[in-house]
Amino acid sequence: MGGAGYIFTGDHDAQIMHNSAMINLNLLEACRIQGIKKIFYSSSACIYPAYNQQDPKNPLCTEASAYPADPDSEYGWEKLFSERLYLSYQRNYGIQVRIARFHNIFGPLGTFEGGREKAPAALCRKTAMASSGEALEIWGDGGQSRTFLYIDEGIEGIRRLMASDFSGPVNLGSEEMITIENLARMIIGISGKDLSLKNIPGPQGVRGRTSDNRLLQEKIGWVPTRPLEEGLRETYRWIEASINKG
Repeated sequence: MGGAGYIFTGDHDAQIMHNSAMINLNLLEACRIQGIKKIFYSSSACIYPAYNQQDPKNPLCTEASAYPADPDSEYGWEKLFSERLYLSYQRNYGIQVRIARFHNIFGPLGTFEGGREKAPAALCRKTAMASSGEALEIWGDGGQSRTFLYIDEGIEGIRRLMASDFSGPVNLGSEEMITIENLARMIIGISGKDLSLKNIPGPQGVRGRTSDNRLLQEKIGWVPTRPLEEGLRETYRWIEASINKG
């Protein structure tokens, strides 16, 4: 796992590609040898071309838009390679594959410190540790947009995809797009603290990304509906309690 601070700096590209590729190559071959009949692969929205995600208000992230390929990170390139790897094992060895492209899964029990945390967890941690009157730091101008999917709905989507006869790849994410600035303001509101925002340099990734769920609805008859704020409240409470306990 890695957030923008880990994936988009370029400092960890070799480790990301080597470790992720080895995991998938070894796992799939072990499944073939052991006669495993069905497997789920967690891909990522990072596979989508950077050239379709320059407008924070209108990114293009349909499943069919993945090619011509141009992911914005080596992480995205490895994920795209592994999608093809899994589908090759399905064609050649008969292992049933289900592939979902995750869009920023978050929730309690997730990583919130150490450099690999994603934006919701990082902002919850910063807010929980801040005192009223302080400034909350966010990377870039805050205008970059994303969607975030609460862990419970992510699990439900996996369960439904595995029970279906559709291999994918298919988006699994929320369609509630929000800027990083407004995400920070939402978390500050949940905390009840009086905090301002301070923009600082930092890795940002593409300018806009959202989960286009039309294919998900068509193939499994379900899409995520839980409001972002509900999941953030639970996540903030857990991170705040974890910090206080520590």
